[in-house]
Amino acid sequence: QLQASGGGLVQPGGSLRLSCAASGFTLDSYGMGWFRQAPGKEREAVSCVSSSDNLRYYVDSVKGRFTISRDNAKNTVYLQMNSLKPEDTGVYYCATRKPGSRCSLGNYWGKGTLVTVSS
Repeated sequence: QLQASGGGLVQPGGSLRLSCAASGFTLDSYGMGWFRQAPGKEREAVSCVSSSDNLRYYVDSVKGRFTISRDNAKNTVYLQMNSLKPEDTGVYYCATRKPGSRCSLGNYWGKGTLVTVSS
């Protein structure tokens, strides 16, 4: 099971740190990712990190603002989001990354956490 947390309401320019804790399995053998779905839009891949923590992917719209990281000892993946924009609003999900993909949704995902960027 994957549980995302850390969402909330933030003003434009603000920051949030999302966490994704795993239970029932260990993350260290999985590539992991964050995906989001904005109202009325399709789900998109935001960022992924390889199981070895040496490869990262970011969608162009968040490059330079978001940072994905993982702490295998804590069985947790994080997404640090800075300089947030209204267009970052959506439900954020953490999930395993499809093996062999750059950042496609894998077989395991959890309930999302809502991020709202608004003044």
